Amino acid sequence: MEKTAVKTATASKKVNLSMKQYGMVLALIVVYLIFAGITGGKNLTAINVNNLIMQNGYVIILAVGMLLCVLTGNVDLGVGSVVASCGAVAGTLIVDFGASTPVAMLASLAVGIVFGAFVGFFVSKLAIPPFIVTLATMLMGRGICYVILQAQTKGPLPADYTWISTGFLPTIKVGAVDGAGGVDLVSIVIAIVIAVLIILGELKSIATSKKHGLPLAPAWQLIIKDAVIIFIEFFFFYKLGCFSGVPVLLILLAVVVGIYHFITTQTVAGRQIYAMGGNAKAARLSGINTEKVFFWVYANMGLLCGLAGIVLSARNASATPKAGDQFEMDAIASCYIGGAATSGGIGTIIGAVVGALIMGVLNNGMSLAGFDTNVQKIVKGAVLLGAVTVDLLSKRKKG
Repeated sequence: MEKTAVKTATASKKVNLSMKQYGMVLALIVVYLIFAGITGGKNLTAINVNNLIMQNGYVIILAVGMLLCVLTGNVDLGVGSVVASCGAVAGTLIVDFGASTPVAMLASLAVGIVFGAFVGFFVSKLAIPPFIVTLATMLMGRGICYVILQAQTKGPLPADYTWISTGFLPTIKVGAVDGAGGVDLVSIVIAIVIAVLIILGELKSIATSKKHGLPLAPAWQLIIKDAVIIFIEFFFFYKLGCFSGVPVLLILLAVVVGIYHFITTQTVAGRQIYAMGGNAKAARLSGINTEKVFFWVYANMGLLCGLAGIVLSARNASATPKAGDQFEMDAIASCYIGGAATSGGIGTIIGAVVGALIMGVLNNGMSLAGFDTNVQKIVKGAVLLGAVTVDLLSKRKKG
């Protein structure tokens, strides 16, 4: 009887762990389906699935960088203003000085790094609280943006610049009738490749767990989980194939997410960030150069702000003084909704991306449903508060 009870308890624990790990993915699916009902399926259309990527690319980029800040137990309040300034520099160089697209993009990235290094210096070397320093860059960055643009919009930007946000990979349409309709074969092939990689990754994970004697989740859970994920990605790429194919922006996002997922899970630098968030004093005593970690985390945030500035200005085909307004809120909310802990040390890149997608689906669904912009803010605020509340309450129960 006792052995049976232990077995049951262990199995129950495995189920709970699995549900917690993929709870945000389930939440994303539920939110998407709810808005499918509210909007009469408008958010399921091919053009809308494409728009979800185009409209939320900058949020995903910023959420990836913001997660590293959150893992240290801090945030960066200045990212929206820095994004605006980076876009302003790129737009001004092209429109007023005739600079080439590569030069403008490199300038945007460089300005972002300068902002990030500025924050990193005050935080790491002078031990000024990140909240204060990034609040200062929020104000300074917005002012710099207005000075550069002289409160004017700089545009239109050339096609080779906007291509990064509005371009698509070459397509091979099959099943088209009189040149219309059909599905892009490239999109379907990419979906199949991703599905194979998911299965191979799962098999590798199982083999690793067996090798080290780690507990395994029940097979039925793994099968259901992988089947749901593969179904979602096939739906996603099928819809893209029915529109104009795979956006260039999606490839860029995949590269960024892949690089930072690798950094946070497979490198010493990534482990140091988690250690700092868990216990900064212990990390320092164990030999981790916390000043260096703080500096590169915020310098990296600046770099990604520069990239987001390029993506946003390319999508708008112009640089505007109001660009980046409240972007920091979307990025921070994405991290916490995606499972990052308010105290730091807990969170994943994939979780932040899922959080960003939830924010994107909320914004997109409420817009399609005709929600007032003020109501949209109330809903997003409630979702953020709910995510943080669940995190804190679950910790108290464990304590």
